[in-house]
Amino acid sequence: MNKTSFRRIKNDTYKLGLILLTIISTVPFLLILFFVIKNGIAVINWEFLTSLPKPIGENGGGIINGLIGTGILIIIATIIAIPIGIITGVYLAEYPNNLLSNSVRIVSEIFQGVPSIVVGIIAYFWLVKPMGHFSALSGSFALALILLPMIIKSTEEMVKLVPADIKEASLSLGVPYYRSILKVIIPASLSGILTGALTGIARISGETAPLLFTAFGDSFFNINIFKPISSLPLLIFNYSISPYQAWWAKAWGISFLIVIFILILNILTRILYKKI
Repeated sequence: MNKTSFRRIKNDTYKLGLILLTIISTVPFLLILFFVIKNGIAVINWEFLTSLPKPIGENGGGIINGLIGTGILIIIATIIAIPIGIITGVYLAEYPNNLLSNSVRIVSEIFQGVPSIVVGIIAYFWLVKPMGHFSALSGSFALALILLPMIIKSTEEMVKLVPADIKEASLSLGVPYYRSILKVIIPASLSGILTGALTGIARISGETAPLLFTAFGDSFFNINIFKPISSLPLLIFNYSISPYQAWWAKAWGISFLIVIFILILNILTRILYKKI
């Protein structure tokens, strides 16, 4: 066997190994997705999406409180995290090597790896205890803490990709530095920033642990951000640990909705990524 044949066999072996490992790693995810769709899609109907939960023993009921609650939590978390994340990311990209930048970057990277339940405990001691009660605001704050490092990182990396010539051209025309950042640098990297934001939102949409210590949940319809509020992940948690099969079915239905929501966000992320 000559060297060329040996290299070809070696190359084909590596390709086959990669294909097998890809299949092995993908099959469990496909099975999970199959079971979620199989068990969840049968539960979805108009009543399930538009009515409140009913007491134990009564048939029917829905999850409108969880849908509205999840929307409120994600919107407030996004409003908190996106401005702070973009400002911080731009600063890290513009001043990458000073003491403050290095400190913020290290803290952000460490915080990105902190378990979400720890974030929930932090939010509990920072907001829930001082306020004296659970609330949607504290739940949104916990989700914002999870979302913030992702936006900071994506903003920093996208701003670094903007050619320096663009900023220099703006400054050479007499445009103030802050207007160059707002009108030139951020718009040029907006697609990448939004991609990072959507990826982060997809993650926090399924978080349960932080909300156990902050939003806590509510069986009724509530839009007051200073009171406990329901959410889809909390409903899944409560229904899945119950002894009632009807509630298990609802947990599957909610899981299906979250999967669809995350799928939509990922499609939007791919579309934006291709525009970068």
